[in-house]
Amino acid sequence: MNFTEHTVLVVDDEKNTRDGLRLSLEDEFDVYVAANISEAEEVLKNESVDVMLTDLRLGGENGLDLITRTLARPKPPVCILMTAYGSVDVAVEAMKKGAYDYVGKPLNIDELEIVIKRAIRGRQVEEENVALKAQVTERYGLENIIGRSAAMQPIFETIRQVAPTRATVLIEGESGTGKELVGRAIHHLSGRPKSKLVTVHCAALSEQLLESELFGHERGAFTGALERRIGRFEEADGGTLFLDEIGEIDLNTQVKLLRAIGERTIERLGSNKPIKVDVRVVAATNKDLGEMVREGTFRDDLFFRLNVVSLLMPPLRQRKEDILLLVDAFLKEFTEENGKPLMELTSEAMQALFDYDWPGNVRELRTVIEHGVVMSNTQKIGMRHLPPFLKDDSLLSFREAGKRGGGSSAPAPAVDPFAGGDLNLARMEEKMIRLALERTGENRTEAARLLGISRRTMQRKLKEMGLVEG
Repeated sequence: MNFTEHTVLVVDDEKNTRDGLRLSLEDEFDVYVAANISEAEEVLKNESVDVMLTDLRLGGENGLDLITRTLARPKPPVCILMTAYGSVDVAVEAMKKGAYDYVGKPLNIDELEIVIKRAIRGRQVEEENVALKAQVTERYGLENIIGRSAAMQPIFETIRQVAPTRATVLIEGESGTGKELVGRAIHHLSGRPKSKLVTVHCAALSEQLLESELFGHERGAFTGALERRIGRFEEADGGTLFLDEIGEIDLNTQVKLLRAIGERTIERLGSNKPIKVDVRVVAATNKDLGEMVREGTFRDDLFFRLNVVSLLMPPLRQRKEDILLLVDAFLKEFTEENGKPLMELTSEAMQALFDYDWPGNVRELRTVIEHGVVMSNTQKIGMRHLPPFLKDDSLLSFREAGKRGGGSSAPAPAVDPFAGGDLNLARMEEKMIRLALERTGENRTEAARLLGISRRTMQRKLKEMGLVEG
């Protein structure tokens, strides 16, 4: 460590002592001096000081008072007390007031340098730990799951409750709702945050590749297996294994996964030697595993093993009050990433975000805000800077009503709107709107939701059709 970059403030009312300490210490540190509390506070106000070395007696003033006042400042220096009136009582009082250490006069310069360097090292380690903790929390903590809505509060409470346990957790919800963020938060808040969090995206791998990925393989286990490879269960030993899109696992692999979770034992492909693993499993899916069990495509015993604690992530359309918080966070992220000043959305653009149903959920909103930041050359993001589907919210935009709701289709019309070969756009829209109103008992809000349009668009089209007064 290069200590010449660190600053020491010497406070002593005796000029010879001040000057002597400056000469003795300036080869190792950047040294400032002060004769009293007023001069010391002036230095502290204008300079960044790492260590303050103060005498107990400062003329008619008390060095302990200076320590108290200094430690009340934002980002205070480490304080060391010098005293010729050394006693256990003085030392205890100094420590109670927050002093790092104390040294007796006459001073031994070599010992004093050791104390100062130790103080600087300790301060640096503390700052690094704080920074690391903040970084980890920012990336993986609950603070990274944004939401104050009533729909999100049970999610936060369940995470806090289940995280310190060893329970297997199943996180369900539509794509883009933040299931992986929840998995990371559970790991971070668990009793094993310093151990590994290993993620497997099950849908991205074929049956044989997934089995090898999870459990590993021996050399020669299959064509192309040129060497032994440990699997993700072994890699996550002592930590957490996050299985994303677990509904995509084939039935054969499900049997082996059931054993791995239940018995905490695996076997590599090409081997019959059992390997014990200590792994906490957190799984996520955008499918209805209960329905898959009824259809016979997912094992009921594995479902029950995974579903010890379940979390259902609400879609964004059910917690629109969180949109403003999410937008603020994404604006900050993408303006910093692109070297732009902090931006804001116009009221029209913000209203468009609230009117949209967000089939892609938080992930889709994040993409929209990134698009707006990139496309705007001012500090305002307006409608012209947003993606086309938010500018054109007509019935025939490429976000068809049937694709709303995270991939689940809207109910099919009871009558074919194209019947009779009528392809006139205005008449088609009118038929669909009348049919939606009929099916919802003239409830315009529900009819708009059924058609996948905003209430504002529904109102405008009703006016165009002459069904409401303009």
